[in-house]
Amino acid sequence: MQIVRATVAGGEPDRAAVRTERGLHLLPSALHELLALPASELRQIVEAAAAADPVPTPATVALRAPVSGLTEVWAAGVTYERSRTARMAESEREADIYDRVYDAERPELFFKAASWRVVGPGGAVSIRSDSAVNVPEPELAVVVNRHGEIVGYTICDDVSSRSIEGENPLYLPQAKTYLGACAVGPGITPAWEVPEPYALPIHLSIERGGEVVWSGAASTAQLHRKLPTLVEFLFRADEFPHGVVLATGTSLVPDLPFTLREGDTVAIEITGLGVLTNSVVVGKAGVAALVAEVAR
Repeated sequence: MQIVRATVAGGEPDRAAVRTERGLHLLPSALHELLALPASELRQIVEAAAAADPVPTPATVALRAPVSGLTEVWAAGVTYERSRTARMAESEREADIYDRVYDAERPELFFKAASWRVVGPGGAVSIRSDSAVNVPEPELAVVVNRHGEIVGYTICDDVSSRSIEGENPLYLPQAKTYLGACAVGPGITPAWEVPEPYALPIHLSIERGGEVVWSGAASTAQLHRKLPTLVEFLFRADEFPHGVVLATGTSLVPDLPFTLREGDTVAIEITGLGVLTNSVVVGKAGVAALVAEVAR
């Protein structure tokens, strides 16, 4: 079972639904409205929808990023040993700050994307034209309601410029937060369907010209911090009326000097959560549809 945001042919362009083996079951509220509810109420609504009749087939369904309304995407950094090592290697002057934050009580948390900037499954992510080294960062993301409860899990690609961040840690927003730098999907697996979030295999593959040019595997078992702790720090001084998606860090980072190129295909699989697949373009022109969508 997954909660998805979809466009159904012949229907409304933005519907929240539950996807089961029987098909697509429409939900009564928009996705961001559901994330304003307590976890117990959300579960009742989702399970009731899953028990109802699915959308009549055949129906053309296009999945969109499961982020809408005022829901934001945030991210945690240096939560895996591999991430600490990679960011120390790319930093030209301040490598020790990553070592310090890995062991600190307070995690690194940063804003990643507003809902309208988030790319969905099958869409194109963008790499910066003014960056020499750009990489995908496959991450388990927790979906949190406005009450600070973890209600689901999804996949996030935290696309990043390693060269810009490595030049100066204060350039982190430019390395991480720009149009087309965040993909989320394919849907949200409810928390009650994931009994052990600390044992999820993660696989990343990058194809170029029909061949796999980089691949790797890891597990959330290697996560250095607990998920509720990351959420608690995020909510200490902030409110999220439409919930929030929090990417929890990466443990799969290609070795330098590997970089994404235009035309690459990035596929991130987390067992039980599905596969998030996106093509790669260079610069904001390739993801201009994100701007066009919000302007409508």
